[in-house]
Amino acid sequence: MKLTILGCSGSGPGPDSPASGYLVESGGSRLVLDLGNGTFGALQRFADPFALDGVVLSHLHADHCADFAALTVLRRYHPDPPVDTARHPLPVLAPPDAPQRLAALYAADEPERQRTDLSDVFAFSGLDGGSAAVGAFAVSAVPVEHVCPAWGVRLEAGGRVLAYTGDTGPCPGLVDLARGADVLLSEASWPDFPGAPDGVHLSGRQAAEVATAAGVGRLVLTHVQPWSDASAILREAREQFTGPVQLAEPGAQHEV
Repeated sequence: MKLTILGCSGSGPGPDSPASGYLVESGGSRLVLDLGNGTFGALQRFADPFALDGVVLSHLHADHCADFAALTVLRRYHPDPPVDTARHPLPVLAPPDAPQRLAALYAADEPERQRTDLSDVFAFSGLDGGSAAVGAFAVSAVPVEHVCPAWGVRLEAGGRVLAYTGDTGPCPGLVDLARGADVLLSEASWPDFPGAPDGVHLSGRQAAEVATAAGVGRLVLTHVQPWSDASAILREAREQFTGPVQLAEPGAQHEV
């Protein structure tokens, strides 16, 4: 498996990175995990969007799904698409209300939203279904604790495992999500601090605690907010987890 960081800025794009988005490749299959602000442009540097086997959206905050509207425009209006998008709609695994929410994101006003149906170019499935096969990937989802319905995602392909937390506070499902993963791609939005709100985000220390409890091979920290101290997040994670720890960087590629 190969993981490419399209963007890794938390809560919105930063001066040096788009928001959350990741391209994962294995056995000729390509899957996008989240498609936040600015990531669609980055995706086109690494893969033809028409060559994707699927998209997985962990939740529907803009910093994880805003560029889905750009993908919609491409699939609907490209003058010479290399695939028949109507006969081969792109599989999308997302929260159950994604078809309506993403139609509203795409539409300019309420009358257009009422007329908009994205099923001409996308085939939606709910993450609450638990597991699915997308190309070479076995995809499973675990509910996590955030301020809206959200899921962590586990990808298995070619005998390797990538676990992705999405956005979450500490919760029991994270260890099951990450158990034995070769790489844990974990949000770490802020340095640890007393009184951090429950059910919102992880600190670097908390991400590392999950990595340790789950016995993962390597920890990649992402979703660092532009105003957070990335060096402090990395330092506290390395103090807690004895395996390799890295900060995600836009454009970086990781073998899983």
